[in-house]
Amino acid sequence: MTDSSVREFKMPDVGEGLTEAEILKWYVQPGDTVTDGQVVCEVETAKAAVELPIPYDGVVRELHFPEGTTVDVGTSIIAVAVGDGAAAAAEPAQEAVADTPATAEAEEPKPEGRQPVLVGYGVATSSTRRRPRKGGQAPAGAQEASAAVQAELNGHGPAEPAAPAAPAAPVTGDRPLAKPPVRKLAKDLGVDLTTVVPSGPDGIITREDVHAAVTARTATPEPQAAPAPVTPAPSPAAAPTSYDTARETRVPVKGVRKATAAAMVGSAFTAPHVTEFVTVDVTRTMKLVEELKQDKEYAGLRVNPLLLIAKALLVAIRRNPDINASWDEAAQEIVVKHYVNLGIAAATPRGLIVPNIKDAHAQTLPQLAGSLGELVSTAREGKTSPAAMQGGTVTITNVGVFGVDTGTPILNPGESAILAVGAIKLQPWVHKGKVKPRQVTTLALSFDHRLVDGELGSKVLADVAAVLEQPKRLISWA
Repeated sequence: MTDSSVREFKMPDVGEGLTEAEILKWYVQPGDTVTDGQVVCEVETAKAAVELPIPYDGVVRELHFPEGTTVDVGTSIIAVAVGDGAAAAAEPAQEAVADTPATAEAEEPKPEGRQPVLVGYGVATSSTRRRPRKGGQAPAGAQEASAAVQAELNGHGPAEPAAPAAPAAPVTGDRPLAKPPVRKLAKDLGVDLTTVVPSGPDGIITREDVHAAVTARTATPEPQAAPAPVTPAPSPAAAPTSYDTARETRVPVKGVRKATAAAMVGSAFTAPHVTEFVTVDVTRTMKLVEELKQDKEYAGLRVNPLLLIAKALLVAIRRNPDINASWDEAAQEIVVKHYVNLGIAAATPRGLIVPNIKDAHAQTLPQLAGSLGELVSTAREGKTSPAAMQGGTVTITNVGVFGVDTGTPILNPGESAILAVGAIKLQPWVHKGKVKPRQVTTLALSFDHRLVDGELGSKVLADVAAVLEQPKRLISWA
Protein backbone atom coordinates (compact mmCIF):
# COMPACT_ATOMS: atom_id res chain seq x y z
CA MET A 1 0.00 0.00 0.00
CA THR A 2 1.34 3.38 -0.89
CA ASP A 3 1.17 6.38 1.39
CA SER A 4 -1.02 8.18 -1.12
CA SER A 5 -3.81 5.67 -0.43
CA VAL A 6 -3.96 6.55 3.29
CA ARG A 7 -5.86 9.61 4.50
CA GLU A 8 -5.16 11.06 7.95
CA PHE A 9 -8.21 12.54 9.67
CA LYS A 10 -7.17 15.33 12.04
CA MET A 11 -8.88 16.53 15.19
CA PRO A 12 -11.00 19.46 13.99
CA ASP A 13 -11.79 22.67 15.85
CA VAL A 14 -15.44 21.91 16.56
CA GLY A 15 -15.90 25.27 18.26
CA GLU A 16 -14.33 28.69 17.90
CA GLY A 17 -10.73 28.79 18.98
CA LEU A 18 -10.68 25.45 20.83
CA THR A 19 -7.20 23.96 21.15
CA GLU A 20 -7.87 20.40 22.31
CA ALA A 21 -10.49 17.70 22.78
CA GLU A 22 -10.70 14.41 24.65
CA ILE A 23 -11.58 11.21 22.80
CA LEU A 24 -14.54 9.77 24.71
CA LYS A 25 -15.48 6.83 22.50
CA TRP A 26 -14.37 5.12 19.31
CA TYR A 27 -17.19 3.73 17.17
CA VAL A 28 -14.87 1.99 14.67
CA GLN A 29 -11.79 -0.22 14.86
CA PRO A 30 -9.00 -1.17 12.43
CA GLY A 31 -10.41 -3.14 9.53
CA ASP A 32 -13.86 -1.55 9.71
CA THR A 33 -15.26 -0.10 6.52
CA VAL A 34 -16.36 3.54 6.84
CA THR A 35 -18.39 5.75 4.53
CA ASP A 36 -18.50 9.48 3.97
CA GLY A 37 -20.43 11.05 6.86
CA GLN A 38 -20.22 8.05 9.21
CA VAL A 39 -19.56 8.91 12.85
CA VAL A 40 -16.24 7.40 13.92
CA CYS A 41 -15.81 8.80 17.42
CA GLU A 42 -17.20 11.06 20.12
CA VAL A 43 -15.02 13.78 21.62
CA GLU A 44 -15.48 16.21 24.48
CA THR A 45 -14.25 19.76 24.17
CA ALA A 46 -14.25 22.51 26.75
CA LYS A 47 -17.78 23.28 25.62
CA ALA A 48 -19.63 20.06 24.80
CA ALA A 49 -19.53 16.46 23.61
CA VAL A 50 -19.50 16.22 19.82
CA GLU A 51 -19.62 13.31 17.37
CA LEU A 52 -17.10 13.42 14.51
CA PRO A 53 -18.05 12.06 11.07
CA ILE A 54 -15.36 10.90 8.66
CA PRO A 55 -15.29 12.88 5.39
CA TYR A 56 -14.42 10.01 3.01
CA ASP A 57 -14.96 6.33 2.22
CA GLY A 58 -12.40 3.67 3.07
CA VAL A 59 -11.15 1.09 5.55
CA VAL A 60 -9.84 2.04 8.99
CA ARG A 61 -6.13 1.36 9.11
CA GLU A 62 -5.15 2.71 12.53
CA LEU A 63 -6.50 4.62 15.53
CA HIS A 64 -3.69 6.83 16.77
CA PHE A 65 -4.99 7.45 20.31
CA PRO A 66 -6.94 5.39 22.86
CA GLU A 67 -10.13 6.54 24.52
CA GLY A 68 -9.58 9.03 27.32
CA THR A 69 -6.68 10.78 25.57
CA THR A 70 -6.72 14.56 25.17
CA VAL A 71 -5.53 15.47 21.68
CA ASP A 72 -4.52 18.86 20.27
CA VAL A 73 -6.60 20.28 17.44
CA GLY A 74 -4.88 19.55 14.11
CA THR A 75 -3.38 16.24 15.28
CA SER A 76 -4.20 13.15 13.23
CA ILE A 77 -6.42 10.76 15.19
CA ILE A 78 -7.30 8.07 12.64
CA ALA A 79 -5.77 6.71 9.42
CA VAL A 80 -8.10 5.45 6.69
CA ALA A 81 -7.09 3.56 3.56
CA VAL A 82 -9.00 4.97 0.61
CA GLY A 83 -9.31 4.19 -3.10
CA ASP A 84 -7.15 1.26 -4.23
CA GLY A 85 -5.62 0.99 -0.79
CA ALA A 86 -8.94 0.21 0.88
CA ALA A 87 -9.17 -3.31 -0.56
CA ALA A 88 -5.57 -4.05 0.36
CA ALA A 89 -6.15 -2.92 3.93
CA ALA A 90 -9.24 -5.05 4.55
CA GLU A 91 -7.61 -8.51 4.74
CA PRO A 92 -4.41 -7.67 6.70
CA ALA A 93 -6.57 -6.04 9.37
CA GLN A 94 -7.74 -9.47 10.49
CA GLU A 95 -4.19 -10.80 10.79
CA ALA A 96 -3.11 -7.81 12.84
CA VAL A 97 -5.45 -8.85 15.63
CA ALA A 98 -3.37 -11.89 16.53
CA ASP A 99 -0.06 -10.06 16.23
CA THR A 100 -0.77 -7.10 18.49
CA PRO A 101 -0.85 -6.98 22.33
CA ALA A 102 -4.32 -6.97 23.82
CA THR A 103 -5.81 -3.76 25.11
CA ALA A 104 -6.32 -3.38 28.85
CA GLU A 105 -10.07 -3.74 28.82
CA ALA A 106 -12.80 -5.08 26.56
CA GLU A 107 -14.66 -2.66 24.38
CA GLU A 108 -18.29 -1.91 25.17
CA PRO A 109 -20.97 -2.57 22.52
CA LYS A 110 -21.41 0.41 20.24
CA PRO A 111 -24.87 1.98 19.82
CA GLU A 112 -26.32 1.74 16.35
CA GLY A 113 -27.74 4.54 14.27
CA ARG A 114 -25.68 7.39 15.72
CA GLN A 115 -26.21 10.53 13.69
CA PRO A 116 -23.44 13.10 13.17
CA VAL A 117 -23.97 16.55 14.60
CA LEU A 118 -21.03 18.33 12.96
CA VAL A 119 -21.71 20.09 9.69
CA GLY A 120 -19.41 20.39 6.74
CA TYR A 121 -18.45 16.72 6.39
CA GLY A 122 -20.94 15.52 3.80
CA VAL A 123 -23.22 13.72 6.24
CA ALA A 124 -25.00 10.72 4.77
CA THR A 125 -28.74 10.46 5.29
CA SER A 126 -28.67 6.74 6.04
CA SER A 127 -27.95 5.39 9.49
CA THR A 128 -24.41 4.53 10.52
CA ARG A 129 -23.34 0.99 9.64
CA ARG A 130 -20.38 -0.93 11.00
CA ARG A 131 -18.78 -4.20 10.05
CA PRO A 132 -19.75 -7.00 12.49
CA ARG A 133 -17.03 -8.44 14.68
CA LYS A 134 -15.98 -12.08 14.39
CA GLY A 135 -15.63 -14.50 17.27
CA GLY A 136 -16.12 -11.85 19.92
CA GLN A 137 -12.53 -10.71 19.48
CA ALA A 138 -11.69 -7.20 20.55
CA PRO A 139 -9.56 -5.42 17.94
CA ALA A 140 -6.13 -4.56 19.17
CA GLY A 141 -3.15 -2.54 18.12
CA ALA A 142 -5.07 0.63 17.29
CA GLN A 143 -5.14 1.82 20.87
CA GLU A 144 -1.67 0.61 21.77
CA ALA A 145 1.41 2.81 21.79
CA SER A 146 5.05 2.29 22.56
CA ALA A 147 6.04 2.34 26.22
CA ALA A 148 7.54 5.80 25.94
CA VAL A 149 4.52 7.28 24.16
CA GLN A 150 2.05 5.64 26.52
CA ALA A 151 4.00 6.95 29.49
CA GLU A 152 3.71 10.46 28.14
CA LEU A 153 -0.05 10.04 27.60
CA ASN A 154 -0.47 8.86 31.18
CA GLY A 155 1.36 11.88 32.57
CA HIS A 156 4.65 10.13 33.35
CA GLY A 157 8.08 11.01 32.09
CA PRO A 158 10.00 8.90 29.58
CA ALA A 159 10.54 5.37 30.86
CA GLU A 160 14.04 4.25 31.88
CA PRO A 161 15.63 1.54 29.74
CA ALA A 162 14.55 -1.86 31.00
CA ALA A 163 14.91 -5.50 30.12
CA PRO A 164 12.76 -6.65 27.24
CA ALA A 165 9.28 -7.51 28.39
CA ALA A 166 7.82 -10.95 27.89
CA PRO A 167 5.76 -11.32 24.73
CA ALA A 168 2.12 -10.45 25.27
CA ALA A 169 -0.41 -13.24 25.09
CA PRO A 170 -2.44 -13.37 21.90
CA VAL A 171 -5.85 -11.74 21.95
CA THR A 172 -8.73 -14.03 22.86
CA GLY A 173 -12.43 -13.60 23.35
CA ASP A 174 -12.13 -14.12 27.12
CA ARG A 175 -12.50 -10.50 28.16
CA PRO A 176 -13.87 -9.31 31.50
CA LEU A 177 -17.42 -8.07 31.14
CA ALA A 178 -18.34 -4.89 33.02
CA LYS A 179 -20.46 -1.82 32.47
CA PRO A 180 -18.77 1.58 31.97
CA PRO A 181 -19.45 2.84 35.55
CA VAL A 182 -17.88 -0.34 36.94
CA ARG A 183 -14.87 0.06 34.67
CA LYS A 184 -14.42 3.63 35.87
CA LEU A 185 -14.67 2.50 39.51
CA ALA A 186 -12.03 -0.17 38.89
CA LYS A 187 -9.77 2.36 37.22
CA ASP A 188 -10.16 4.85 40.09
CA LEU A 189 -9.36 2.13 42.65
CA GLY A 190 -6.47 0.66 40.65
CA VAL A 191 -8.12 -2.73 40.15
CA ASP A 192 -7.25 -4.94 37.17
CA LEU A 193 -10.57 -6.32 35.95
CA THR A 194 -8.89 -9.49 34.67
CA THR A 195 -8.18 -10.43 38.30
CA VAL A 196 -11.73 -9.86 39.54
CA VAL A 197 -14.10 -12.79 40.09
CA PRO A 198 -17.48 -11.87 38.54
CA SER A 199 -20.73 -12.54 40.38
CA GLY A 200 -23.23 -10.89 38.03
CA PRO A 201 -25.39 -12.64 35.44
CA ASP A 202 -23.53 -14.04 32.43
CA GLY A 203 -20.22 -13.37 34.15
CA ILE A 204 -20.60 -9.59 34.41
CA ILE A 205 -18.39 -7.88 37.00
CA THR A 206 -20.37 -5.73 39.47
CA ARG A 207 -19.38 -2.83 41.70
CA GLU A 208 -19.46 -5.22 44.67
CA ASP A 209 -16.96 -7.49 42.91
CA VAL A 210 -14.57 -4.57 42.47
CA HIS A 211 -14.88 -3.55 46.12
CA ALA A 212 -14.34 -7.17 47.15
CA ALA A 213 -11.14 -7.26 45.11
CA VAL A 214 -9.91 -4.10 46.83
CA THR A 215 -10.77 -5.58 50.23
CA ALA A 216 -8.89 -8.78 49.45
CA ARG A 217 -5.91 -6.81 48.21
CA THR A 218 -5.85 -4.74 51.40
CA ALA A 219 -6.25 -7.78 53.63
CA THR A 220 -3.24 -9.50 52.02
CA PRO A 221 -0.90 -6.75 50.86
CA GLU A 222 1.96 -7.55 48.55
CA PRO A 223 5.47 -7.54 50.07
CA GLN A 224 7.19 -4.18 49.82
CA ALA A 225 10.87 -3.36 49.94
CA ALA A 226 10.42 -0.45 52.33
CA PRO A 227 7.09 0.68 53.77
CA ALA A 228 6.27 4.33 53.15
CA PRO A 229 5.04 6.50 56.04
CA VAL A 230 1.33 5.94 56.46
CA THR A 231 -1.31 6.60 59.06
CA PRO A 232 -1.62 3.88 61.73
CA ALA A 233 -3.48 0.86 60.37
CA PRO A 234 -6.54 -0.54 62.19
CA SER A 235 -6.00 -3.33 64.64
CA PRO A 236 -5.86 -6.89 63.20
CA ALA A 237 -9.22 -7.62 64.75
CA ALA A 238 -10.93 -5.01 62.59
CA ALA A 239 -11.87 -6.59 59.28
CA PRO A 240 -11.40 -4.20 56.33
CA THR A 241 -14.53 -3.09 54.50
CA SER A 242 -15.20 -1.35 51.22
CA TYR A 243 -15.90 1.84 53.18
CA ASP A 244 -12.45 1.64 54.77
CA THR A 245 -10.68 1.01 51.47
CA ALA A 246 -12.52 3.50 49.29
CA ARG A 247 -12.99 6.56 51.41
CA GLU A 248 -12.26 9.00 48.60
CA THR A 249 -12.89 9.23 44.88
CA ARG A 250 -10.79 11.46 42.68
CA VAL A 251 -12.47 12.81 39.55
CA PRO A 252 -10.20 14.34 36.90
CA VAL A 253 -11.15 17.92 36.09
CA LYS A 254 -11.35 18.18 32.32
CA GLY A 255 -13.64 18.98 29.45
CA VAL A 256 -16.73 21.03 30.30
CA ARG A 257 -16.06 21.09 34.05
CA LYS A 258 -12.52 22.33 33.58
CA ALA A 259 -13.62 25.07 31.21
CA THR A 260 -16.48 26.11 33.49
CA ALA A 261 -14.21 26.30 36.52
CA ALA A 262 -11.67 28.45 34.68
CA ALA A 263 -14.39 30.72 33.29
CA MET A 264 -16.05 31.24 36.66
CA VAL A 265 -12.77 32.01 38.41
CA GLY A 266 -11.85 34.43 35.65
CA SER A 267 -15.25 36.11 35.79
CA ALA A 268 -15.36 36.37 39.57
CA PHE A 269 -11.94 38.04 39.76
CA THR A 270 -12.23 40.19 36.64
CA ALA A 271 -15.71 41.71 36.67
CA PRO A 272 -16.75 43.56 39.84
CA HIS A 273 -20.00 41.83 40.74
CA VAL A 274 -22.98 43.52 42.34
CA THR A 275 -26.12 41.56 43.21
CA GLU A 276 -29.56 43.00 44.00
CA PHE A 277 -32.63 41.13 45.20
CA VAL A 278 -36.39 41.57 45.02
CA THR A 279 -39.23 39.41 46.31
CA VAL A 280 -42.35 39.49 44.16
CA ASP A 281 -45.90 38.14 44.13
CA VAL A 282 -46.17 36.00 40.97
CA THR A 283 -49.67 34.64 41.58
CA ARG A 284 -51.03 36.21 38.38
CA THR A 285 -48.10 34.88 36.38
CA MET A 286 -48.80 31.36 37.64
CA LYS A 287 -52.45 31.72 36.62
CA LEU A 288 -51.37 32.85 33.16
CA VAL A 289 -49.11 29.81 32.85
CA GLU A 290 -52.09 27.52 33.49
CA GLU A 291 -54.19 29.43 30.94
CA LEU A 292 -51.50 29.18 28.26
CA LYS A 293 -51.25 25.43 28.79
CA GLN A 294 -54.89 25.17 27.68
CA ASP A 295 -54.38 27.45 24.68
CA LYS A 296 -54.32 25.56 21.36
CA GLU A 297 -51.59 27.89 20.09
CA TYR A 298 -49.23 26.40 22.70
CA ALA A 299 -50.17 22.76 22.12
CA GLY A 300 -47.04 20.60 22.28
CA LEU A 301 -44.89 23.48 23.57
CA ARG A 302 -43.12 23.77 26.90
CA VAL A 303 -45.13 26.26 28.97
CA ASN A 304 -43.87 26.94 32.50
CA PRO A 305 -42.97 29.91 34.72
CA LEU A 306 -39.50 30.10 33.14
CA LEU A 307 -41.11 31.00 29.82
CA LEU A 308 -42.77 34.10 31.25
CA ILE A 309 -39.71 34.98 33.32
CA ALA A 310 -37.60 34.89 30.16
CA LYS A 311 -40.12 37.10 28.37
CA ALA A 312 -40.19 39.50 31.32
CA LEU A 313 -36.39 39.82 31.19
CA LEU A 314 -36.49 40.46 27.43
CA VAL A 315 -39.07 43.23 27.99
CA ALA A 316 -36.88 44.75 30.73
CA ILE A 317 -33.87 44.70 28.39
CA ARG A 318 -35.87 46.43 25.66
CA ARG A 319 -36.78 49.16 28.15
CA ASN A 320 -33.19 49.39 29.43
CA PRO A 321 -30.95 48.39 26.48
CA ASP A 322 -27.67 49.44 28.11
CA ILE A 323 -27.85 46.36 30.35
CA ASN A 324 -27.27 44.18 27.27
CA ALA A 325 -23.58 44.96 26.82
CA SER A 326 -20.06 43.69 27.37
CA TRP A 327 -16.74 45.16 28.49
CA ASP A 328 -13.90 45.21 25.94
CA GLU A 329 -10.79 45.38 28.10
CA ALA A 330 -8.33 45.60 25.21
CA ALA A 331 -10.12 48.48 23.50
CA GLN A 332 -11.37 50.01 26.75
CA GLU A 333 -14.88 50.20 25.30
CA ILE A 334 -18.39 49.20 26.31
CA VAL A 335 -20.01 47.17 23.53
CA VAL A 336 -23.80 47.54 23.56
CA LYS A 337 -25.53 44.63 21.82
CA HIS A 338 -28.62 45.35 19.73
CA TYR A 339 -29.68 41.71 19.91
CA VAL A 340 -30.29 39.35 22.83
CA ASN A 341 -28.86 35.84 22.84
CA LEU A 342 -30.61 34.61 25.96
CA GLY A 343 -28.59 32.04 27.92
CA ILE A 344 -30.30 29.39 30.04
CA ALA A 345 -28.07 27.66 32.59
CA ALA A 346 -28.54 23.89 32.51
CA ALA A 347 -27.13 21.24 34.83
CA THR A 348 -26.05 18.13 32.89
CA PRO A 349 -24.02 15.00 33.71
CA ARG A 350 -21.03 16.71 32.08
CA GLY A 351 -21.37 19.77 34.27
CA LEU A 352 -23.02 23.17 34.04
CA ILE A 353 -23.54 24.45 30.51
CA VAL A 354 -25.20 27.65 29.29
CA PRO A 355 -26.64 27.30 25.79
CA ASN A 356 -28.41 30.37 24.48
CA ILE A 357 -31.40 31.19 22.31
CA LYS A 358 -30.16 33.24 19.38
CA ASP A 359 -32.03 36.51 18.76
CA ALA A 360 -34.49 35.77 21.54
CA HIS A 361 -35.57 39.43 21.50
CA ALA A 362 -37.23 38.92 18.10
CA GLN A 363 -39.27 35.86 19.07
CA THR A 364 -42.95 35.78 19.92
CA LEU A 365 -44.04 34.03 23.10
CA PRO A 366 -44.94 30.78 21.27
CA GLN A 367 -41.63 30.89 19.41
CA LEU A 368 -39.77 31.45 22.66
CA ALA A 369 -41.61 28.47 24.18
CA GLY A 370 -40.48 26.29 21.29
CA SER A 371 -36.89 27.48 21.59
CA LEU A 372 -36.81 26.82 25.33
CA GLY A 373 -38.19 23.33 24.86
CA GLU A 374 -35.62 22.48 22.22
CA LEU A 375 -32.78 23.94 24.29
CA VAL A 376 -33.70 21.93 27.40
CA SER A 377 -34.25 18.66 25.51
CA THR A 378 -30.95 18.96 23.67
CA ALA A 379 -29.06 19.72 26.89
CA ARG A 380 -30.58 16.73 28.70
CA GLU A 381 -29.55 14.44 25.84
CA GLY A 382 -26.00 15.78 26.00
CA LYS A 383 -26.22 16.94 22.38
CA THR A 384 -25.73 20.68 22.87
CA SER A 385 -23.35 21.92 20.19
CA PRO A 386 -20.46 24.31 20.91
CA ALA A 387 -22.08 26.92 18.67
CA ALA A 388 -25.19 26.90 20.87
CA MET A 389 -23.07 28.00 23.84
CA GLN A 390 -21.26 30.87 22.13
CA GLY A 391 -22.25 34.50 21.80
CA GLY A 392 -24.57 34.78 24.82
CA THR A 393 -25.41 38.32 26.01
CA VAL A 394 -27.43 37.77 29.20
CA THR A 395 -28.34 34.66 31.20
CA ILE A 396 -31.08 33.20 33.41
CA THR A 397 -30.28 30.54 36.02
CA ASN A 398 -33.28 28.85 37.61
CA VAL A 399 -32.07 27.70 41.02
CA GLY A 400 -35.67 27.42 42.16
CA VAL A 401 -35.99 23.97 40.58
CA PHE A 402 -33.81 22.72 43.44
CA GLY A 403 -36.01 24.32 46.10
CA VAL A 404 -33.54 27.16 46.68
CA ASP A 405 -34.94 30.59 47.51
CA THR A 406 -32.27 32.50 45.53
CA GLY A 407 -28.53 32.97 45.14
CA THR A 408 -25.79 35.34 43.98
CA PRO A 409 -24.97 34.09 40.48
CA ILE A 410 -21.60 34.64 38.82
CA LEU A 411 -21.57 36.33 35.44
CA ASN A 412 -20.76 34.34 32.34
CA PRO A 413 -17.59 35.74 30.76
CA GLY A 414 -18.41 38.44 28.23
CA GLU A 415 -21.86 39.17 29.68
CA SER A 416 -22.95 42.02 31.90
CA ALA A 417 -25.94 40.51 33.74
CA ILE A 418 -27.37 37.22 34.99
CA LEU A 419 -30.77 36.71 36.62
CA ALA A 420 -31.26 34.03 39.29
CA VAL A 421 -34.83 32.80 39.86
CA GLY A 422 -35.71 31.28 43.22
CA ALA A 423 -38.34 28.72 44.14
CA ILE A 424 -41.98 29.80 43.79
CA LYS A 425 -43.72 29.08 47.08
CA LEU A 426 -47.09 29.72 48.65
CA GLN A 427 -46.47 32.36 51.34
CA PRO A 428 -48.50 34.84 53.42
CA TRP A 429 -48.57 38.13 51.52
CA VAL A 430 -50.34 41.45 51.98
CA HIS A 431 -52.72 41.66 49.01
CA LYS A 432 -55.28 44.48 48.74
CA GLY A 433 -54.83 45.31 52.41
CA LYS A 434 -55.27 41.76 53.68
CA VAL A 435 -52.85 38.93 54.44
CA LYS A 436 -53.51 36.14 51.95
CA PRO A 437 -51.64 33.09 50.67
CA ARG A 438 -49.92 34.09 47.44
CA GLN A 439 -47.35 32.56 45.08
CA VAL A 440 -44.09 34.36 45.85
CA THR A 441 -40.52 34.13 44.55
CA THR A 442 -37.23 35.99 45.00
CA LEU A 443 -35.19 37.25 42.07
CA ALA A 444 -31.49 38.11 42.17
CA LEU A 445 -29.72 40.12 39.46
CA SER A 446 -25.92 40.13 39.33
CA PHE A 447 -24.29 42.67 37.03
CA ASP A 448 -20.87 43.98 36.05
CA HIS A 449 -20.44 47.24 37.93
CA ARG A 450 -17.89 48.51 35.38
CA LEU A 451 -20.65 49.17 32.85
CA VAL A 452 -23.87 48.77 34.85
CA ASP A 453 -24.40 51.17 37.73
CA GLY A 454 -26.84 50.70 40.55
CA GLU A 455 -29.58 52.73 38.88
CA LEU A 456 -29.56 50.72 35.66
CA GLY A 457 -29.36 47.38 37.46
CA SER A 458 -32.21 48.37 39.77
CA LYS A 459 -34.42 49.46 36.88
CA VAL A 460 -33.96 46.17 35.07
CA LEU A 461 -34.71 44.10 38.16
CA ALA A 462 -37.73 46.24 39.02
CA ASP A 463 -39.11 45.89 35.49
CA VAL A 464 -38.79 42.10 35.58
CA ALA A 465 -40.60 42.02 38.92
CA ALA A 466 -43.32 44.36 37.66
CA VAL A 467 -44.07 42.17 34.64
CA LEU A 468 -44.23 39.03 36.75
CA GLU A 469 -46.54 40.72 39.25
CA GLN A 470 -48.79 42.10 36.49
CA PRO A 471 -48.19 39.97 33.35
CA LYS A 472 -50.59 42.15 31.36
CA ARG A 473 -47.61 44.52 31.13
CA LEU A 474 -46.25 42.11 28.53
CA ILE A 475 -48.82 43.71 26.23
CA SER A 476 -48.66 47.31 27.35
CA TRP A 477 -44.83 47.40 27.45
CA ALA A 478 -44.30 45.43 24.25
